[in-house]
Amino acid sequence: MASTMHVDVVSAEEQIYSGEAEFLVAPAEMGEIGVYPRHAPLLTRIKPGSLRIRVPGQAEEVLVVVSGGMMEVQPSLITVLADTAVRGEDLDEQRAQEAKREAETTLNKANDDQEVATARAALKVAIAQLHALEYLRKRARH
Repeated sequence: MASTMHVDVVSAEEQIYSGEAEFLVAPAEMGEIGVYPRHAPLLTRIKPGSLRIRVPGQAEEVLVVVSGGMMEVQPSLITVLADTAVRGEDLDEQRAQEAKREAETTLNKANDDQEVATARAALKVAIAQLHALEYLRKRARH
């Protein structure tokens, strides 16, 4: 039997995923991080991007796009507290493209540092969603 760990992914709105995993990849602030069961404890910020969760007995990974947040790793438990999170199958390409366009427009018209920071954050989330959709398309072809 494969070694597993429990993974909980929650956002302010809802619990996105709760279950066992053999492996998890997360967009940590300093770079992508892979976590296997019995990993050393750590606490890290995560940036906009995709969590990829390998579930025992499933061929396809569970994909969750996060906008940022925190991740705590314990030897048998990973907790991801995301600002916002969307499961891969719930992503909407038109909505992501529109969010990207709006963020780019806002960024070009920004008058102060706060507007620039908000627009950049929105742009990063939209780009992360579009990258996840591309990943899902490539995965479907194989």
